Amino acid sequence: MTGVPMPDEDRISITALPRGTAGPDRRPRQAVHIANAIVIVVFVGYFAVQLFSAAKSGAGSSTLIALAVVTGSLVAIQLFYFGRPSTQLRSSLSHGVLVVQALLGYLPIVFFGGDMDDMPSFLAGSVLLVLRPLPGWITFGAIVLTMLPIEMTLETGALDQLYDVMVVLVTGLYVYLLTQLSRLVTGLNDARAELAEGAVAEERLRFASDLHDLLGMGLSAIALKGELTHRLLRRAPDRARAALSDITQIARRTLSDVRSVASGYRELSLEGEARIAKSLLAASDVEAELDLDQSDLPVQFRTVLTTVLREGVTNVLRHNEVSSCRIAVRQTDEMVSLDISSDGSAPADAEDDWLRKLTDQVETLGGTVVLEQREDGTRLHTELPLPDEHGGTWRSGHSAQDPDSQPGTKQTRTAVAMVFSGMCVAALIHLLYLTESPWQVALTAGYLAALLVLQLSFFSRPTARLQSRQGYGLLFVQACLIFLPLIQLKANWVSLPGWLAGTALLVLRPAAGWTVFAAVVAGVVWVRNGFAADPQGIVFNAVATVNTGLIVFALSWMTRLATELAATRRRLAEVAVAEERLRFARDLHDLLGLSLSAIALKTELTDRLLPIDPDRATVELEDVLKLSREALADVRSVATGYRELSLDQESRSAQAVLAAAEVEVTMDLQLGELPKPVTTVLAVVLREGVTNVLRHSKVEQCDIAVRQVDGEVRLDIVNDGVGQAAPKPGTEISGNGIRNLSDRVSALGGELTAAVAEDGRFRLRAVVPV
Repeated sequence: MTGVPMPDEDRISITALPRGTAGPDRRPRQAVHIANAIVIVVFVGYFAVQLFSAAKSGAGSSTLIALAVVTGSLVAIQLFYFGRPSTQLRSSLSHGVLVVQALLGYLPIVFFGGDMDDMPSFLAGSVLLVLRPLPGWITFGAIVLTMLPIEMTLETGALDQLYDVMVVLVTGLYVYLLTQLSRLVTGLNDARAELAEGAVAEERLRFASDLHDLLGMGLSAIALKGELTHRLLRRAPDRARAALSDITQIARRTLSDVRSVASGYRELSLEGEARIAKSLLAASDVEAELDLDQSDLPVQFRTVLTTVLREGVTNVLRHNEVSSCRIAVRQTDEMVSLDISSDGSAPADAEDDWLRKLTDQVETLGGTVVLEQREDGTRLHTELPLPDEHGGTWRSGHSAQDPDSQPGTKQTRTAVAMVFSGMCVAALIHLLYLTESPWQVALTAGYLAALLVLQLSFFSRPTARLQSRQGYGLLFVQACLIFLPLIQLKANWVSLPGWLAGTALLVLRPAAGWTVFAAVVAGVVWVRNGFAADPQGIVFNAVATVNTGLIVFALSWMTRLATELAATRRRLAEVAVAEERLRFARDLHDLLGLSLSAIALKTELTDRLLPIDPDRATVELEDVLKLSREALADVRSVATGYRELSLDQESRSAQAVLAAAEVEVTMDLQLGELPKPVTTVLAVVLREGVTNVLRHSKVEQCDIAVRQVDGEVRLDIVNDGVGQAAPKPGTEISGNGIRNLSDRVSALGGELTAAVAEDGRFRLRAVVPV
């Protein structure tokens, strides 16, 4: 177990990604192995303690063999049945296993007496796993209470009776909690998408509202004015031309809105924006320096910082006297900051709307923005507090949830508090075996109470920041509370040194934590040896300290994991929302861009044809009406989900639009039946490719070919609108549109390329396996 990482977000986290990577984190699997190892060591330690206790009390060999068989069987059932995450706990098989545990727990007491009176502990823990909460806790209490008549039957003393009841209570609870720990860590490693799906649905509804507000009105106005123009074409040509001009302006404005909404829903890249900013500054003869030290950030944080960077650099470019600018990003476990420093002075409108808008965005995440004028220039400083290492949330318009209010957390913390309280009571009972001195009992009780309060209020509190000055200071206080009574009590010293070993693993870095852990165990051996304890007693105390330390560590970790489970679901929701935003942006660009460009083009064409060819102008206007209605349907399709596009229909539409733009089109479609996902992706590629063709005014020829050969389908769009400043033949072209299309094609196992062909024409090719 040496060198095992501790459970804070830097080392065991099922959501954060290592710096500089985008793939899945390997640490979740490591966390599962750590949890399983802790459970195994604790249960094996329990097995060893039982044997040591029985041997120390003078049990015979037959009793020791029976104890080993029974305890080993109970441990095996707990590890290999209840401890498996795939086990269906609330099933008839699990109820049958409970019966087996009951037999193993109670029957040995009948034959071997007091040496076996701890065996019902595993049954007590398992009923909490298998039964529903209310009957489970009632049954748990009943099992604990059965120990009283059993102890009376065995004719043990009052202290023995009370001690054995506390042992069954505490052991049953930590058996339940440790078994849950393994399942909880595995649960954190699983993809739980319920909350993410809910967040995506909310995002889709909000986006649908944006679409309706920004685009629905524009497209409806185009359709209305188109119908009006159609009626006015022959009766009032002047009014018809005015209406056509309005349609053109509305189409262009709506197309601008599409791009605005799409860009607003794209996930912004901080590093990409920093490189763009550096290029802009260099183009303005400003010496730029980038110093970026940041790992993966949540989507909201990355987007807000990118917005601050963009606005800050825009503000710097307003200063004519600026000659140098430095952009620095710094990230710690608690904070991420962005500084934009320049040697220019702040303009008179430094408190303009741009700064107020930035302040509003940053404050929603609990951060601050400060624009200050210094002797050496201007500095825009932004700070954002990061989500804490135990799943705490940032302020995003609502307060973070109380850990106790999260599902399962309150019950877990209650059970953990009962375990720690039971350990303190058992330690005090153990002291009564050694002394009847009231002042020694009172002194020990005071120290134990202080330890319990410290453990529950800080070390086991899910939101406590352990690796801090406060954590280190309280660890020292805990060490004092554990070892100071030794000076006064000497041989009657009874405390909980395992608590110090366990919390050291929580608070300190791995090497230091395990060093302290080993030192505490060695210290216990040294102390007991100094009081002339027997070898069996020394081994017993050493094993018990190791076991207690691991239990404290595991249970305190568990309270954090229960809280982190909710935080993990929220983070999964953020990722799903970010992906949904990208999908919306891509669909807006792909589905609406061509339609709106075609509407603007056709209205201009109609305006030119109206004086010379009214009949053809009427046909073009009817196309405008049709396109506007289709575009409005596309708005609804983006809001409700992916639309299945027809490749045949899209090819006819592309041919008509290109012909209206006076582009000679050659269409060659040779394909059979294709899966709907394939036809949809190819239709989107075709639409985007034609939109790209329409951007080039010099295009005269466009060839579109779709062929299905050898289990794959190939779409080629070739045009001659590259121009004189085109890259050399063979040079690949990239851009946001190309990347979006490439993502779609890659999702089907295909490949998309965009390059200048050997004949100097631009070729967009998509190859998709059928």
